[in-house]
Parts: sequence; C-alpha cells; structure tokens
Amino acid sequence: MHCRGWRSIYCMPELPAFKGSAPINLSDRLNQVLRWALGSVEIFFSRHSPAWYGYKGGKLKWLERLAYVNTTVYPFTSIPLLAYCTLPAICLLTGKFIMPEISTFASLFFIALFLSIFATGILELRWSGVSIEEWWRNEQFWVIGGVSAHLFAVVQGLLKILAGIDTNFTVTSKASDDEDFAELYAFKWTTLLIPPTTLLIINLVGVVAGISDAINNGSQSWGPLFGKLFFAFWVIVHLYPFLKGLMGRQNRTPTIVVIWSVLLASIFSLLWVRIDPFVLKTKGPDVKQCGINC
Repeated sequence: MHCRGWRSIYCMPELPAFKGSAPINLSDRLNQVLRWALGSVEIFFSRHSPAWYGYKGGKLKWLERLAYVNTTVYPFTSIPLLAYCTLPAICLLTGKFIMPEISTFASLFFIALFLSIFATGILELRWSGVSIEEWWRNEQFWVIGGVSAHLFAVVQGLLKILAGIDTNFTVTSKASDDEDFAELYAFKWTTLLIPPTTLLIINLVGVVAGISDAINNGSQSWGPLFGKLFFAFWVIVHLYPFLKGLMGRQNRTPTIVVIWSVLLASIFSLLWVRIDPFVLKTKGPDVKQCGINC
C-alpha cells in the first residue's frame, strides 16, 4: 500500500480499541514468537521483500523501506546473539578474554557508540511512556526469544526455502481475563527450551570454573576475572526469567530439569577434576632431585 502511494497514521486512542488474548505459559509463548519470526524470514526471502520490492515506480520512502526491512531481518540477529551469550563461558573456561587490547582512540569510539545507543534507548522510553521495569522485561525476553524461537525460525525458514521442508503449524492455547489461569505454571517440553537451558548451564559452569581457577592461582588472577564474570552474569540475569518459567511451581520439578541438573553436575565434576583448585600449581622447572638425568 505504501509502494502505491497510500499514507498511514499512527492511531492510539485513549480507550483500548479491542481486547485480545495471549498465551500465558513459557512454551506456548515461545511457539508463538517462533511463528512470528518464521513469517518474517519467509517475507524476507519472498518476491515482496522490502529489501528489493517496489524500486521501479514505487513510492516507498527510504525510511519506510528501512523500517520494513527491520521487521523482516530481526530473526537473523539470533546468530550473533547466540555467539555473544556463549563467549563469556568460553572465556571463563579457557582463560581468554572477549575484549582485545585496543588503542585509546578506538576505546573512545566504542564508548561514544555505547553512549549513543544508551541515549537512544532513553529517548524511546520517554517517547513511548514505557517504565524501566517493562523495558527490562522486554530486554530479558528479547534474549530468551532470540536464542530460541528466532534461531529456530532462521533454521526452519532456510530449510523451507532451500530444501522445501515445511514445518507443522501448532495452535497455542490462549487465555483471557474471564478464564482461569490453569496453564500459567504448565510445563510443556519443546525443543525451543534446549538452547537457553544450555546457555544457562555453560555460563553457570564457567562462573564456578573461573572462580575456582582464580582461587587456585592467587590474587593476581582476580583482576581479569571480574571482567569475564560481568559478561557471564549479564547473560545469566537476562535468562533468569526463563529459569523461573522452566521450574514452574515451586513444588513441582519437571523431569527434564532433573536430567539437565544431572548433566550439569557431571560437567562440573569433570571440570573440577580437571582444574583441581585445591592443589597449588607451580610454574618453572621441577626442583625434585633426579640425578644426572636432569
């Protein structure tokens, strides 16, 4: 419609224009986000993609085109997001650090970039009237959905377009204000839960391994460790609502959570044996007497 010259306005009446319903448990919510993201991926690869549609004779403005492109490419951000959520654990387990050494000029450039992003977020909050708590919840679910539903949408979209493999459509259960929230704590296992659970486990294991290694190596290891712990805790804090949703009611622990807990204990035990934090590590030549064969 915009390509054909139609104009649109943003209408937000004081009273709600309509009343809707939404899924209330974690699994159904992720499946809904998966369908939305999969639709965006399919539109991006279709002939009506805003990236290349309407250039000849179209009346679509550049900012409008950019806005439409943004609504179709956001699932692809799951790939770098998955890498960013995995790197802190890798750094803690390997002893490396995410941030390389850079010059003063480059550091000022990155600081200016981060400040501009922060200022843009503040302006959006003031314009939309969203509270800090609501913004933080949105950030948390963006990470949860990004490493699960968006990632699966990219994979399924590419399989459908390149290999012709279609996925089944699952109708999610929804609840309105007039219904009981019987499914609020319902746990429904789906493969969408695997990536966030795995990220939680490896970051928790990385934190324990990093602290144990720092205790073993002395006070000089704590300085570089704080930077690594910051990124790892940043990932864990973003995924904390997912952990609460995974547990459900406090008096009910799903079997799959027990399985992942056993897996976590096994990985931690192997790392503990490998690190051996209560044994002092010595560097340099072996000082024991070995005779002429030294």
